[in-house]
Amino acid sequence: MSTSVLFDVPGPRTRARHRIYTAIAAVVLLALTAFLVWKFAEAGQFEGDLWEPLVTPRYVQALLEGLLVTLQMAFTAVLGALVFGVLFGVGKLSDHAWVRWPCWAVVEFFRAVPLLIMLIFIFYLWFIRSGDPGEYWSVVIALTLYNGAVLAEVFRAGILAVPHGQAEAAYAIGMRKTQVMALVLLPQAVKIMLPAIISQCVVALKDTSLGYVVTASVLTTVGEAIYLQFQNQIPTVFVVALMYISVNLVLTAIATWAQKRYVGEQKPLEVGNTGADPNAALL
Repeated sequence: MSTSVLFDVPGPRTRARHRIYTAIAAVVLLALTAFLVWKFAEAGQFEGDLWEPLVTPRYVQALLEGLLVTLQMAFTAVLGALVFGVLFGVGKLSDHAWVRWPCWAVVEFFRAVPLLIMLIFIFYLWFIRSGDPGEYWSVVIALTLYNGAVLAEVFRAGILAVPHGQAEAAYAIGMRKTQVMALVLLPQAVKIMLPAIISQCVVALKDTSLGYVVTASVLTTVGEAIYLQFQNQIPTVFVVALMYISVNLVLTAIATWAQKRYVGEQKPLEVGNTGADPNAALL
């Protein structure tokens, strides 16, 4: 039996213990779900009058429009965050201190500031300067800065994870640092960075829900307007959450397919199976 470098393969007794733990956890989750359903039913949250607005065509259309705006915000913010992350992630690796330290300061600042505070600040700054609330772009800019700062660290770590021999070989054949970064390091780092990038895209999509604070026309804002009108908080929150979960599952499935299709799966390194020819040293 091959053994992974990172952990020992669990034996029969350990696997049996894991099955017991899984069964216990499943029972606890089912019991908790049943308890919540019972409490909601006791409070009358399953009455038809509370759920009727959520199947009314006019309100369904409003929810779908809010979802469309949410997806547009997330897509625009993710594109901006990727550009931001590449620029500042590579900038933090610069040999020039006048480039490296400002990039470090920008990344650390936007990583440290809570997204909600940043969103409110950008919203009021936009309003003061232009007189237009600019709810849409306030959310997009805040998401771009926050997620871009996180992705900058992801890109930096991914580039540093590429074996040093790759860059040394590129320098040895006369390539400049820009060429080494763009043609050698970044393409190889994609395999390392892709799972974290996918996760951050999902985070950006979920964080659009904070747009209700500045009355942006996102899904949560539409849901808030519905439950304030009909006093059906639990049904509305349930439907809105289900829409977010569905979109995130679809996004994750597409991203996973793209990773397998264009990057491939990384197999764990095993002892005695490094991929090297055992007779290579004899040649």
